[in-house]
Amino acid sequence: MDFVNNLTSVWDFFKNTEKPIILYGMGDGADKVLKVFDKLNIKPYGVMASDDFVRGQKFHGFTVKKLSQFENELSDFVIALCFASQLDEVMEHIKSIAKKHTLLVPSVPVFGDNVFDEEFYTSHIDKINKAYSLLEDEQSKLTYENIIKFQYTGDIKYLSLCETTKDEAFSNVLKLSENEDYLDLGAYKGDTIQELLHYTKGKYKSIVAFEPNGKNFAKLQESCKNLKDISLWQIGSYSKNTVINFNNKAGRNSAISETGVPTQVACVDSILCGKRITYAKLDVEGAEKETFVGMKKTLRLFKPKLNVAAYHRSEDIFSLILQLNEINNEYKFYLRHHPYIPHWDTNIYCI
Repeated sequence: MDFVNNLTSVWDFFKNTEKPIILYGMGDGADKVLKVFDKLNIKPYGVMASDDFVRGQKFHGFTVKKLSQFENELSDFVIALCFASQLDEVMEHIKSIAKKHTLLVPSVPVFGDNVFDEEFYTSHIDKINKAYSLLEDEQSKLTYENIIKFQYTGDIKYLSLCETTKDEAFSNVLKLSENEDYLDLGAYKGDTIQELLHYTKGKYKSIVAFEPNGKNFAKLQESCKNLKDISLWQIGSYSKNTVINFNNKAGRNSAISETGVPTQVACVDSILCGKRITYAKLDVEGAEKETFVGMKKTLRLFKPKLNVAAYHRSEDIFSLILQLNEINNEYKFYLRHHPYIPHWDTNIYCI
């Protein structure tokens, strides 16, 4: 199946447009977009930010301006969105801008260097189609098709076409019980433990949680201090037991990097030592592939229900499904995208 037949790659669009290109955003995403633009010899015209963030600052040599300033300055232009948000008011603002101007999202990965362009799509088409064939229901197939189209074209309309709520996924797919043995990989400050408690009415059998970042781990400990039968580990999940560098950024972005804070990581199987797991969540900032390698015994022996982030790397949406299917071919695969711009919070649910 050719998901992008007759569609234009977002990168080809920006290479070929004669209209001025305005970057919207000035964080890590914009840095990555500019890096690819430089490689493709794409010259942006300027940088904009939301009105509240514009204070005459510079970004990569550009004076950051408001949208209204560019509208007064130019008769027409296109916008490259370079940041992410799941806040309703921010997403509605982005959509309102897209109604007035051509607004596309250059598809740069959160981690890794594989840009989702025409070459990437063509070289992986067999794997893309194989993963699609493993999806269990029509909503999963609709989600998969539209996320592929979004990554290829950068058009946010494809996200709206496949959005569903967390309630739908937990009610129709995961169907958690009050006797779950829960494994939380990338537990952050305890928000997904609270998510578990919400959907199980506060009841569970046991919880094991990994969080490598020291500040996050302290908050995790505080949020879980009144919970019983819980084991908290200040480690990251990986394919082997070792020490590797983490960038130790605040929030959810603590991840493996070339330089940073030496951090203990471990195979899930070596920590669990045969302990039963019925439900596992993986949001490990691009280390999902390695984590699966380190938890093969758990996946094969207990086949826990899975909730897996599938947006950190360009290939995640298909490669993680194929990897899991190879480890345990009894899994049924579902895909859902929850409201977010760009396609973050796209998750593989397995039962």
